[in-house]
Amino acid sequence: MSASTILNAWHDHLSQSRRRSPHTVRAYVATAERLIEATGQTDWPALARIDAAALRQQLARRRAEGIGNASTARELSALKGFVAFARAQAGMTDPTAPRMRGPRVKKGLPRPVTPDEAINLAAGVEENTAIEWIGARDRAVLLLLYGAGLRIAEALSLTGGALPLGDVLTVTGKGGKQRAVPVLPLVAEAVADYAAKCPWSLERDKPLFLGARGGPLSQGMVQKAMAGARKALGLPPTATPHALRHSFATHLLSAGADLRSLQELLGHASLGSTQIYTKVDAAVLLDVYRHAHPREVG
Repeated sequence: MSASTILNAWHDHLSQSRRRSPHTVRAYVATAERLIEATGQTDWPALARIDAAALRQQLARRRAEGIGNASTARELSALKGFVAFARAQAGMTDPTAPRMRGPRVKKGLPRPVTPDEAINLAAGVEENTAIEWIGARDRAVLLLLYGAGLRIAEALSLTGGALPLGDVLTVTGKGGKQRAVPVLPLVAEAVADYAAKCPWSLERDKPLFLGARGGPLSQGMVQKAMAGARKALGLPPTATPHALRHSFATHLLSAGADLRSLQELLGHASLGSTQIYTKVDAAVLLDVYRHAHPREVG
């Protein structure tokens, strides 16, 4: 059996059976490829016999290449998944991967922008673009991220069939899971404005947001547009497209939204992923206190 045959099977398992994102599939396949190259094993029974010691050696090699705790944790997850898959392919009665604990990873707190900054960023991308319809497009995308809490990939996966936007939008998130999110009038108007100005036909089963040549819009172009607007407004590098989604969550929490509702709106698989925003909210309140709360002097 060849390494390519094994990697293709792993790829298909991740993308079809597990329905992982293309980014995750690429990363996990690359991890498996490195393990195969390091061990020289190219058949399922041999790969199934890889134990915890061998996985630790592989992680040590990656550490020597300079990867940090977060990357090491992801690498370990991919390795364990691949070995478990190999054990299942080899017909082992217990296909579970070796028990190993990864490095502790400190969860980074999102750095939200203010509501005014979010709106100004959306307006800024429109103003910084010479071509009117492209400016309208970029504004619509950013308002979807902030106004509806979409991931950038979710916004770009919308099709022309979403038009015209109503009060609720059905979004397909990670793992192919669908959720309903409310649509603010400002967001619906921005998307309608883009659709009216777009020179390309927005077909029902094709991407809603298109590039300059009529193909699907890439995440890189959205990030580039926002970087230009961020610079013009004097905002920090942390003001990224994904920060708009963080801001959506943080501002809802500050306004009194409960965690369960927020979990549903964000499309988080577990409540634990949503609970990080309680820390963000506390950080925001502390910042407000430090800068605005009256304190006695002297």
